[in-house]
Amino acid sequence: MESTAPTTQRPVLARAGWLQRDGLLLAALAVLALFPFITSLLSGEAVDQGAPKFFQGLLIQMFIFAVYAMSYDLLMGYTGILSFGHALFFGSGAYMMGIALKHLQWPLLGAVGLVIVVAIVQSLIIGVLSLRVHGVYFAMVTLAFAQVAFLLATATDFRQWTGAEDGLQGIPVPALVSPTDNRLRFYYLALVFMVIMYLLARRIVNSPTGRVLVAIRENENRATMIGYNVFVFKMIAVILAGVFAALAGSLNALWNLNATPTVLGLDMTIEALLMTIIGGVGTLIGPMLGSGVLTILGYWLNATFGRNWLLILGVIYVLLVLFLPYGLVGTWRRQSARFGPGGWRELLRRTRS
Repeated sequence: MESTAPTTQRPVLARAGWLQRDGLLLAALAVLALFPFITSLLSGEAVDQGAPKFFQGLLIQMFIFAVYAMSYDLLMGYTGILSFGHALFFGSGAYMMGIALKHLQWPLLGAVGLVIVVAIVQSLIIGVLSLRVHGVYFAMVTLAFAQVAFLLATATDFRQWTGAEDGLQGIPVPALVSPTDNRLRFYYLALVFMVIMYLLARRIVNSPTGRVLVAIRENENRATMIGYNVFVFKMIAVILAGVFAALAGSLNALWNLNATPTVLGLDMTIEALLMTIIGGVGTLIGPMLGSGVLTILGYWLNATFGRNWLLILGVIYVLLVLFLPYGLVGTWRRQSARFGPGGWRELLRRTRS
């Protein structure tokens, strides 16, 4: 008679595997959820005053850029598409949110709908016109689109809508989500937004569509020979990445109460690229961690070294690329796969010996 022990143990093993895989993420989420009260307790200040309020603002910015970096990872890390114009979606999301709330006087949900629709339309246009080319050629075409959007945002002809060089200032944010009236509430809004976007992204990359995207990244010709319509799947990746980035940009506009041309600039795309590489390409959680590293490290370096902080950040970035070529999370996973759960301890032991 066949033993039933393996069957009865499967739920236990499944739960153990789930805790081992996601336990650290749940612990980090719990810390972030309690963070405002922890800082309030340590500083002795009210949760909406002084240091607690400042650090809430720092983490809000990190949550927003975590989603933005994750959107870039969907494009580059999972599909192998390099874009130099990803800021187009982030900046357009910010401007569309500002225009809908300030000029059109739409409700917040209507503004979010406008952001999503515009992001989809932009993605379709870019996909149709750009996905026929590959590699650096696609990157340059996306850069051209982003530069066109930047010029339109700064053009005096559209000053009444975009504010030209000054940007769209004084966006009227509904009191329910106003970071000025209640920063703690906005903190949890940004945290929930990041978690939901991460769960959606993880569901996408673990789906059959996500596996096809990875197959395209690894060998596009083979994916075509198998019978997949590579163009359609690339279009799906561009649309998903565009919508994710646009939603992050719209939340950034709500947080800063403005949308300036800088959110459409090349520097904004470079930030997404740096966050993705530092955290680990094709890992989802890596770019989110990379956003935290850049946000917190950038603040500390700026406060400590003043105008020279960008130079020091560049040196740190070079060192990370040299010694952690797969990023923080990517290197961790490779060492764990190579040496087992104690991979880092084994790596350190071999380094000392």
